[in-house]
Amino acid sequence: MAAFFADVSPQMLLGQIFLGLINGSFYALMSLGLAIIFGMLHVVNFAHGAFYMLGAYCAWALLEYLGVNYWAALIIAPVVVAALGIALEKLMLRRLYRVDYLYALLMTFGLALVIEGLFRIQFGTSGNAYANPLPGGMRLGIVFLPYYRLWVIAASIIVCLATWFVIERTRLGAYLRAANENPDLVRAFGLNVPRMMMLTYGLGVGLAGFAGVMAAPVYQVSPLMGSSLVIVVFAVVVIGGMGSILGAIVTGFGLGVVEAVSNVFYPEGAGIVVFLIMILTLAVRPNGLFGKAR
Repeated sequence: MAAFFADVSPQMLLGQIFLGLINGSFYALMSLGLAIIFGMLHVVNFAHGAFYMLGAYCAWALLEYLGVNYWAALIIAPVVVAALGIALEKLMLRRLYRVDYLYALLMTFGLALVIEGLFRIQFGTSGNAYANPLPGGMRLGIVFLPYYRLWVIAASIIVCLATWFVIERTRLGAYLRAANENPDLVRAFGLNVPRMMMLTYGLGVGLAGFAGVMAAPVYQVSPLMGSSLVIVVFAVVVIGGMGSILGAIVTGFGLGVVEAVSNVFYPEGAGIVVFLIMILTLAVRPNGLFGKAR
């Protein structure tokens, strides 16, 4: 056992922890959006990966065709993705709130396949590069930390905590939670419940779009980038607790680090460690680590 750990250098371990925090940043943002949509609307949004991909492609198109830089795209692209989500909610999802969860799941799954298929026809599967907006980095001891990766971690933490604060600690968040738990009572106070649900869905997919913009300089902008991530993100949401805002954030970062560290000690099993944790969690706590019994 001592010889096994001796083969792992501190530089390798710290480098993998840093990589885990980067992956965890995307897991946290994506699972946060999913948790908001499920917790507030009871919709299992399988199109979430497609909206993540749309955010990345929107940033790429803004730079490629209009010369709009990354920092402007970081604002514009999530707004565009949120607007598309709002249109989807108003035209299609709203009709499925009063039926079984399965119908919305199948509809969003089909939508994801359609969006991904259209982008594969247009752009192929090889992907497009996006220039790094923050080149260079800093050396912290024996580990080199690229500036852009540090920005990704910091921005993700700020956005996740700000979203948690709005939903859990503000009057607007109280209205949103009340509209989910007792919509008739909220209507009695003169609040527009359908509009609140529409904006909630827009916020959830807008977070996916924001994650997509931040992912563009890190990964290839590809039609397949969302489908390769969304299954892991769903596992993160299940482990944290379906609908749990805090659970999505903590579990997203935590599992990103666990996955990366497991790649050091047992690379063959790194791809399944998240799903093993999900199985164990469901066996012990069916509602997830932070979920509440319904």
